[in-house]
Amino acid sequence: MIINERIGEILRSRNLTMGTAESCTGGYIAHLITLVPGCSDYFKGGIVSYSNDVKHRLLGVHEENLIQYGAVSQPVVEEMAKGTITAMNCNCAVATSGVAGPGGGTKDKPVGTVWIAAAVNDRVVSRCCHFGNDRSENICLASETALQMLIDLLAE
Repeated sequence: MIINERIGEILRSRNLTMGTAESCTGGYIAHLITLVPGCSDYFKGGIVSYSNDVKHRLLGVHEENLIQYGAVSQPVVEEMAKGTITAMNCNCAVATSGVAGPGGGTKDKPVGTVWIAAAVNDRVVSRCCHFGNDRSENICLASETALQMLIDLLAE
């Protein structure tokens, strides 16, 4: 069973719903979820929050965190996940923010740096991943990692 089918099976069996907040993955996680027939049972929707303004206005990310840590950071991605649960009135969420590439990297946050968060109600986990230089591969890897993190959090 592939990961998008697995997450659907888990959410449906527990009568849970989810949403996504995606920056660097640009809606790819939502795309993976909606490939599964019947996903409307558990998927509320996704916000592609590419700009800091959208992260702040729609997801409730604090401007102070965006200024102090930048969009590609643990505080921001965790607030994105929590904000998704609030904005979409769902139980679970995943969020991504990173540098997909090939440009945009810095010394501190090189291309392939992606912060990912998964949230279930008030529990949130996050991690920083360092992928490669290929944009498409980074988007795929970040999306699969986000879904796996949610599966793992639901298993706790």
